[in-house]
Amino acid sequence: MERAYLDHAATTPLDPRVLEAMLPALRDGWGNPSGVYREAQAAHALLDEARDSIAATLECAAREIILTSGGTESDNLAIRGVAQARAHAGRHLITSAIEHHAVLHPMEALEAEGFELTVLPVDGEGFVDPSEVAAAVREDTILVSVMAANNEIGTVQPIAEIARAVKERNPRTVMHSDAVQAAGAIDVRPDALGVDLLSLTAHKIYGPKGVGLLYQRRRTPLEPLLLGGGQEEERRAGTENVASAVGLATALRLACEEQAARTAHARGLRDALWRELRERVHPLRLNGPADFERRLPNNLHVCFPGVEGESILLQLDMEGVAASSGSACSTGSTEPSHVLSALGVDADTAHSALRLSVGQSNTEAQVEQAAAAIPQIIERLRALAPV
Repeated sequence: MERAYLDHAATTPLDPRVLEAMLPALRDGWGNPSGVYREAQAAHALLDEARDSIAATLECAAREIILTSGGTESDNLAIRGVAQARAHAGRHLITSAIEHHAVLHPMEALEAEGFELTVLPVDGEGFVDPSEVAAAVREDTILVSVMAANNEIGTVQPIAEIARAVKERNPRTVMHSDAVQAAGAIDVRPDALGVDLLSLTAHKIYGPKGVGLLYQRRRTPLEPLLLGGGQEEERRAGTENVASAVGLATALRLACEEQAARTAHARGLRDALWRELRERVHPLRLNGPADFERRLPNNLHVCFPGVEGESILLQLDMEGVAASSGSACSTGSTEPSHVLSALGVDADTAHSALRLSVGQSNTEAQVEQAAAAIPQIIERLRALAPV
């Protein structure tokens, strides 16, 4: 049985071209980049090349790139870094109700430490209203963080419009966006989005796990999260992961260069899957934007009232289909998705959620395999469920 991997929102397989780019760094770039001898300088040169490549892709300065261990660290560095650097100017923070927990949890931790937190609601499709963001900004608002695209329901936020509204209200407020899910699907150049801080990670774009970046616009105040050596211009301590930085740079470049083709491929498969499910399964609830142009091109998030999402996943796995019931980072949680709750979905319906996210390696045959398996599984589970 051919496996159909439909969980690309959780992580992606390593692109062979990314692996090929990483191999020389793994073989020859093992030195500590902070040293002065030949082996160290060879590693330092590879690191500089990776940073320059990232900067060229994002159209920013190389020194505006802070290499991290991934999206979670980047989000935490952005939020805690700004809070610590600007606490003297204010202690008010703003975010949305459907952020990734890598944003919500540090925000809530800061609230427990004495900061004031405003969590903005979203509409029934997961959109943040830019005018509501602007209305929430105050003289003492030091940070606004709104994600570029939601990892569960695929809603693509109007970040450029939100950023403009924030800056018009208070030019000193720092604007951050978690763009982990957005790279390769929308334009993530910081100047195009109008943000001061931007989080990205490699493993969502066919790169290696354990590496990401935080874009920091020049003169944006930021205190380090990790203390130790003076790496990353004293913004992030720790010996640099040279080979993974090369992988990140390559994956990001390919994602942006091939964005149009990748988007078209994903959208075609996603739309075909949605047509089949909508025709063959009733009742069925679509979560996120009904206008598919306003959601990530590879994202389909649906609820099957009357069944448990985990049961669907187990049976799908036996049928050769890999998917998820929500955020991969919340697997095992008995609580309904905070994203679906923010949309007004009741707890029972939320527990029946299934997230299907297609990717580069998926084929029409794999989508047909999933489209055939899911209705049969839902029918079996509903027949077994108590009234």
